[in-house]
Amino acid sequence: MRIRSLAPRAAEVAVLVAVALPGGVARAHESGSVEATVTPATADAGASVEVTVTGCEGATGAAGAGAFEGEARLSGRGGDDLKGTAKIRKGVTGSYELTVICDGHPHQGVGTVRVAGRSAEPSAPVRAGGGGTAQLTSAASEGADEAGPGTRHAVVGLILAGVAAVAVAFRSARRHRSE
Repeated sequence: MRIRSLAPRAAEVAVLVAVALPGGVARAHESGSVEATVTPATADAGASVEVTVTGCEGATGAAGAGAFEGEARLSGRGGDDLKGTAKIRKGVTGSYELTVICDGHPHQGVGTVRVAGRSAEPSAPVRAGGGGTAQLTSAASEGADEAGPGTRHAVVGLILAGVAAVAVAFRSARRHRSE
């Protein structure tokens, strides 16, 4: 009986922590002295850029932005600048904030990557099918500049996974006691 009353309470606590924790953690680490610069300052879609990060204690880290194809793996000597490269996604333009993860903490909005132009897109239908869709897809992709899930999503996912693990452990313990 006690286990049944503990599971809902654990779920309530997990939800409260999931709502309160991510904002507090992000604010605590945003005020640090971590800064990132991108070279070249303005790049074309499809180009590679170098990311340099100052203010991190460790020797490794990662930098991400909505304009990158993947994250930039950063490395350096402890206390020195961290450096890495990233490739700009095709079909994006504008400015994107950088998020750096180093010293085990995310640092959001520590730099900016600017994308000057779009990569070449077909202006006529492709002969192997496609009909008139080349123009439709280029018009639809203009508003599709999205960033992936952020720190808040990762923390909520970890908390929910923890709650599920606790529930399984309680249920398993209850079965072993009844045998």
